[in-house]
Amino acid sequence: MKKSLFLVLVGPLMAQDPLSLREAVRLALKENKAIAATDAGVRASAARIDEARASMLPKVNYSESFARSDNPVFVFGSLLTQHQFGLENFNIGPLNRPDSLNNFQSLLTVDQVLYDAGQTRNAVKSADLSRQMSGEEKRRTEMQVISGVVRAYYGAVLASESLKTAEQALRSAEADLTRAESVRAAGMSTDVDVLSIRVHLAAVTEQRIQRAADLDVAKSALNDALGLPLDAGHNLTTALSPLDLPDLELASLEHDASATRPEARETHFAADLAKTQADSARSGLLPQVTFRAAFEADRQRFIDRGGANWLASVGLRWNLFNGLADKARIEESSHWLTRAHADEQRMDSAVRLEVRRAWADLRAAQQRIEVAKAAVAEAEESLRITQNRYEAGMSNVTDLLRNETALLESRTRYLAAVHDQRIAASMLELAAGRLSPDSEVLN
Repeated sequence: MKKSLFLVLVGPLMAQDPLSLREAVRLALKENKAIAATDAGVRASAARIDEARASMLPKVNYSESFARSDNPVFVFGSLLTQHQFGLENFNIGPLNRPDSLNNFQSLLTVDQVLYDAGQTRNAVKSADLSRQMSGEEKRRTEMQVISGVVRAYYGAVLASESLKTAEQALRSAEADLTRAESVRAAGMSTDVDVLSIRVHLAAVTEQRIQRAADLDVAKSALNDALGLPLDAGHNLTTALSPLDLPDLELASLEHDASATRPEARETHFAADLAKTQADSARSGLLPQVTFRAAFEADRQRFIDRGGANWLASVGLRWNLFNGLADKARIEESSHWLTRAHADEQRMDSAVRLEVRRAWADLRAAQQRIEVAKAAVAEAEESLRITQNRYEAGMSNVTDLLRNETALLESRTRYLAAVHDQRIAASMLELAAGRLSPDSEVLN
């Protein structure tokens, strides 16, 4: 019985596996279904490249057929291809009204495009550009998953630290209540002071209850981001401490965003794809040259009484007029190209703006950390002095409660500033197109 009770109490604690932020990111990348879907899209795009290249390879086909007829032309032609035509077949009677004849035909053909005015080349290039766009889509999805995990992870850590701060404030309020009761017993204060501190203690207790509930929700949100059951337990090992970041140049970050951001690269590839499709539309007006070879065997019976022949030919096909459809297709592709260039310029401006916003958020969070850190130290010292003065009867309960509240608020602001700096650093990496499982901001 004691062993069973031990397992019940200790089991949940043993399930709290250590989990750093970097480990959480790698776990999410492994489990996330959106990444699996984009990876399948990349593989499908790669297969389309081979499909496009196949247009320049020979097409070999084999067919087998059987026909029986007394049609004079069919009989006359079949006898010739079967190598069975004789002088008796020139008689007018059998020539006009021949007996029915069997023909087993085996046909092997080889078709090869010799020149297609760049159609295949453009198709291969289009397929390759589509593959690269799919790759950027996958990278964008991975970066979004990473940023989501960072937010959820630090959200859970902030909730945990906020709970600790509330518990610390609760212990301090309880100590103040004990101190007030001692002062009252010494005849240096009244019941009003004790009642005021009890009201403060109740408010702090409420905050502690709310922050415990916030922590439960934050842990569930983290599990959802990781693709795990909502009740999975973790011991989060990456502390909520300020990042020591080097000075980041805004111009360099904007350049990286313009060159490497998945969204920017996708619009660049889309512009190249539109240009390739425009080239393909224009090439439809040029001639195409093909080669064809055939080997044919015709027999009266499946295995004998037959002959064989072969054919080799070169053909040219030139689209001289197609009801203005080609002209409309060329005009359509030119408009899509214009739109693609406009989207490319618009996206470049958008990603640069996101970099500036994230950079400003990071600088503001770093400055807030310094201010909040100093405020915490000052609030702690002020509370210590006020508590000593209150015990000595030199300060009133109002000053004591005001300092208690100020300390709780300053600690909360400090935690929020550190949390915002961590998030802003990852958002800046995301905006610059640098966020990956190996990014320094995940340390």
